[in-house]
Amino acid sequence: MLKQERAIATRKEIVRAAATRFDETGYERASLAEIVELSGFTKGALYFHFKSKDDLAAAIIDEQHAISMNAVTAIRATNAPALEQVVMLSYEMGREITEDPVVRAGIRLTLEMSAEAGPSTPYQDWIEGLRHVFGAAIEEGDVSDTLDPAELARYFVAAFTGVQLVSNVLTRREDLGARLDQMLLFILSAIVAPRRRHKIDRYIHTRWSPTNA
Repeated sequence: MLKQERAIATRKEIVRAAATRFDETGYERASLAEIVELSGFTKGALYFHFKSKDDLAAAIIDEQHAISMNAVTAIRATNAPALEQVVMLSYEMGREITEDPVVRAGIRLTLEMSAEAGPSTPYQDWIEGLRHVFGAAIEEGDVSDTLDPAELARYFVAAFTGVQLVSNVLTRREDLGARLDQMLLFILSAIVAPRRRHKIDRYIHTRWSPTNA
């Protein structure tokens, strides 16, 4: 059992070291030798867990996706109004991007690899999850019933992706919180049903923390 625990811990440390390197330089410029040195383990230890750089990148994308989907599940479990859940999820994903190198690396790798028919599942799952949330927000009367939840979810994911990407290019995401404030104000002002617009300010200030879950 102790040996298995050590193996799990070693794999986790290698993933985090690789994520740090991929986040800094991207997939092409990162080398396995650099990742080995950063991790503090041997090349043999890396190859025990991962067959190649592709395999390692895929593991990081999978872990980032799991982290994000766990946040979706936890926020859905709060039973807060659906539109509040959208806001909470936006800020939580913003927090994860700024604080967790695995999340940053997973997002960067997904974007880089998608240029060459890379993984689309993270985006598809995110869109599908938001489709249900926006559908619930329409049923609750907070979002206009003239909108299609699937189209709204796809647009929202595209908007969030663009906002965090431009924030990274211009300020290394130092202004991401302010840009998310702006994005949510624009979107909510456009989609909230007229009779519920007095709630927009309250919704935009909604937050969720994993420590309070």
